[in-house]
Amino acid sequence: MSDGKTILVDVSRCTGCRGCQVACKQWNELPATDTVQTGSYQNPPDMNGDTYKIVRFREGRHENGKPYWNFFTDMCRHCVNPPCVLAADEGTMIHDEATGAVVYTEKTAENDFDVLLDACPYRIPRKNEKTGAIVKCTMCIDRISAGGIPACVQSCPTGAMRFGERAAMLELAHKRVEELKKEFPKAHAVDPDDVRVIYVITDDPDKYAEHVGA
Repeated sequence: MSDGKTILVDVSRCTGCRGCQVACKQWNELPATDTVQTGSYQNPPDMNGDTYKIVRFREGRHENGKPYWNFFTDMCRHCVNPPCVLAADEGTMIHDEATGAVVYTEKTAENDFDVLLDACPYRIPRKNEKTGAIVKCTMCIDRISAGGIPACVQSCPTGAMRFGERAAMLELAHKRVEELKKEFPKAHAVDPDDVRVIYVITDDPDKYAEHVGA
């Protein structure tokens, strides 16, 4: 497989606007999710069969009492060696040669959903309870194949999300980490050698969400 494509998410530039979340819904023609107030700005509370990505909000206090409020745009990591593909029946998923995108198809529903969910270290796959389909982010492979970029990246107003050739995004991630470490000593890229959606974070992973890293 070629080096393919990569999405870089610099959470230090994320404002929690959820434009990426809405863009994903619009491009994939997904319906809104009925929700209730849970005491958090995170809405809906989690990904589901009609929500392929979500901006997670986490707030709390550091050991020194200083508050934090972090945003994390959670989505499929499109693993370099995807464990869900290894766990699935042959021919029920696509691991695209050109981009590296992991794409679920109608045949993916032939698999045991719990097996796929347990195989994913990031707990990403979801099942649409109405249709039975097993779904997740596609990396907008249809847009990429037509010369475009993922809808979420296109929508980001702050440049928190970038898209390009893997080597270039890895270089940009490492450069950004070095810049951020001057102010945030804990800054690092999450699982950069293993995934095609690389997050640069400035704090411990558990300050953002569960399953941030493998």
